[in-house]
Amino acid sequence: MRAVMTSLELQEKLTVQDLIAERDLTRGDIDLIFGLAGRMKRSPASFARALEGKQLAMIFEKPSLRTRVTFEVGITSMGGNAVYLDHAKPRLGERESIRDVARNLERWVDGIVARTFSHAAVLEFASYASIPVINGLSDLLHPCQAISDFFTLEEKFGALEGLRIAFVGDGNNVCHSLMMMAAQTGAVLNVATPAGFEPKADMVEDALACAKGTGAKLVFFKDPFEAVEGAQAVYTDVWASMGQEYAAHLRSQVFAPYRVTDELMSAAEPGAVFMHCLPAHRGQEVVDSVIDSPASIVYDQAENRLHVQKAILLLLLRNGQ
Repeated sequence: MRAVMTSLELQEKLTVQDLIAERDLTRGDIDLIFGLAGRMKRSPASFARALEGKQLAMIFEKPSLRTRVTFEVGITSMGGNAVYLDHAKPRLGERESIRDVARNLERWVDGIVARTFSHAAVLEFASYASIPVINGLSDLLHPCQAISDFFTLEEKFGALEGLRIAFVGDGNNVCHSLMMMAAQTGAVLNVATPAGFEPKADMVEDALACAKGTGAKLVFFKDPFEAVEGAQAVYTDVWASMGQEYAAHLRSQVFAPYRVTDELMSAAEPGAVFMHCLPAHRGQEVVDSVIDSPASIVYDQAENRLHVQKAILLLLLRNGQ
């Protein structure tokens, strides 16, 4: 017998067919994902056959632990199946055009997760595939991570409006996604980056425009201590993202003042949590005594990737039933 779901889960839909960028979602979409993810976390057995017979193609140009495992386990736990396509070599578009790959896959599977170097590749998949496409990470954005992070923050603090978050480090894809999620949920996000490593100007502009309608605040700093002062959550990421390994030595010198240490955490509000999307380079962007401390919620973030992505899969893939 098919697993029983509530009328909300059967009737409500996201306003988008694909999940490419956070800014494509409405606040209602975010709340729907959060609500469903919470129910899935509390009662996973209730959804054991929710995507029975559904097939998911996972196209990865970059290595992965959390994204791959959580999507594979997620769809399998709901009765579906995942097919992993390693595109480290050849890269997407080299052996066969992305257009043709998308048009082949849409004949065989019900959805695509694309983890790519170029954000344009994810957009191209979405443009040509008639089935849902999910951004599993690109050089511009990491939406599944940021959505899961804000789900985790809501779990910990109860409300996102006015929540004070500090991001310290590189203005990278994770930073971009956190900016947009903060803007959409009414949070306060302080971003501290070295000169020349700020988030992209158009991403800042988009987030600030969104924030005008939600009461969110985004403030940008060079001094990490100023950014962290009074924060309820302190977030960092690696200093050199995948594809930037050639610059790792230079970046290690530039970013050294942005290392999250016990001293930096002491500038945050008492009881503040530490966050990291992982993998972490211990001793570089964060010291062991912080990431292993009771304040660290990095493994809660990792766990919640599973629940949030299960909700996303169900909301997108069941539309074709």
